[in-house]
This record gives sequence, structure tokens and C-alpha cells, in this order.
Amino acid sequence: MECKDIEKMLIDALSLEEAHISTDGSHFKVIAVGECFDGLSRIKQQQAVYGPLMEHITSGQLHAVTIKTFTPTQWKREKVFNMPM
Repeated sequence: MECKDIEKMLIDALSLEEAHISTDGSHFKVIAVGECFDGLSRIKQQQAVYGPLMEHITSGQLHAVTIKTFTPTQWKREKVFNMPM
């Protein structure tokens, strides 16, 4: 899968403000920013992101995925430390 495809899928499914996807070939790193994470536990935030990706994970298109989630307020603080290169 292409990073842009994953980004669009997550933005559309979760109404995210931002999604940043990077890969080193077999491992994908997801940074998701949206109000939908406000008030959710870390586990629930991860589950929200896994939901739209699950079909591609079970089919083997996506093998390893690391997820970081932020609300827009958190992202303003954390962006400089977490932005993919």
C-alpha cells in the first residue's frame, strides 16, 4: 500500500485534521490528529485507527503498523518532536 492511500483512508474514516504516514518498506508509522481522540483512552484511540486498516492488515497488505494519536491541542505541543522526517 502507498502512504497516500492510508492517509486518505484514515482522514476519510475518522474525519482527521491531519494524518502523516511514513514507511521503511515493511513497517508503517501512522501519526493521526483529530478531535475524535479527545477523551478516549490510548487503547480506544489505537482501536479507532486500526478499524479502517484492519482489512488491509488481515490481508497482509499492511504488515507492521505503529500508531501515535493526538488531539489538535496535543499536536500543537508535540508536533516538533513527532513530525516524520
